[in-house]
Amino acid sequence: MKKLFLLLAFCTLVQFANAQILKPVKWSYAAKRLNAKEGIVFLKATINNGWHIYSQNIAADGPTRTVFTFQPSKDFVLNGKTIEPKPVSHFDKMFNMNIGYFEKTVVFQQKVTLKSAGKVAVKGKLEFGACDDHQCTPPEEIQFSVVI
Repeated sequence: MKKLFLLLAFCTLVQFANAQILKPVKWSYAAKRLNAKEGIVFLKATINNGWHIYSQNIAADGPTRTVFTFQPSKDFVLNGKTIEPKPVSHFDKMFNMNIGYFEKTVVFQQKVTLKSAGKVAVKGKLEFGACDDHQCTPPEEIQFSVVI
């Protein structure tokens, strides 16, 4: 009986531990064909209240910046760098630098030059970290795929 009680207590503890995993950012993807030769990929982060993610444009000795890596393809080439709106900026004493970040929602955009007339799959990964006033999540890497 004692072993059964311990097993049930352990299972309950594991259930509560799983409930504590923080996922304050949800990503969604879309694309738009501008014409026969150009398209745009949209990468949108929806961020829980009180949380933020960092800009792509942060020095290497700063917090975890947002990074997009696109898988090479014979069907498209990247047209410039991934652009982002103007971030909120503040001086962070811990890093001793100005840091740009985004709250609530942010849409990153990547233009591509298309080499194929049909549908083109743009694949890649994004890396980011999320923080609130008291904690940060570990850096996370997410694979994405969107069709233009």
